[in-house]
Amino acid sequence: MTSGQVTAVSSSATHTFGKVCLPGIRLLAGLGVEGDAHLGVTVKHRSRVAQDPTQPNLRQVHLIQAELHDELRVAGFSVAAGELGENVTTRDVDLLGLPVGALLRLGEEAVVEVTGLRNPCVQIEAFQAGLLKQVVGRDEAGELVRRAGVMGVVVAGGEVRPGDTIEVELPQPPHRRLDRV
Repeated sequence: MTSGQVTAVSSSATHTFGKVCLPGIRLLAGLGVEGDAHLGVTVKHRSRVAQDPTQPNLRQVHLIQAELHDELRVAGFSVAAGELGENVTTRDVDLLGLPVGALLRLGEEAVVEVTGLRNPCVQIEAFQAGLLKQVVGRDEAGELVRRAGVMGVVVAGGEVRPGDTIEVELPQPPHRRLDRV
């Protein structure tokens, strides 16, 4: 097991691009972040609802590594916690390197199972011009690389606050690489 820290938590009751930083959020098992627009058993992201509103919600919680915010600031962008739509901002956890099914124990009770990568959309470009190229690109082999965090489902509910520890539990091998969800 590896460990990291929650640096910020955010939520929005409406489908806004960014979310408001809060002193704490409550995760609800099988649903997501209490009071968040993406709370629910079935998909809540507008594009997914338009395709098939009965799909399971594999995007209940959005997590982004604070290290991405640091890199974006160095590149000249002004990005704070919650502004890219994440519910939980982390530090010292390689979110993008986790396999599907990794468990993130947030604080004392909450557990999120990682389901896949966030697929950044044009809203990021509307937020700040040039930002989409910073969070989506290609590696040396020409493979698409998504860096805008991971998505997950709530396995066990509980309160999550800035300063809480994050314990990572990997699933049994073989591990499956994250893909967009």
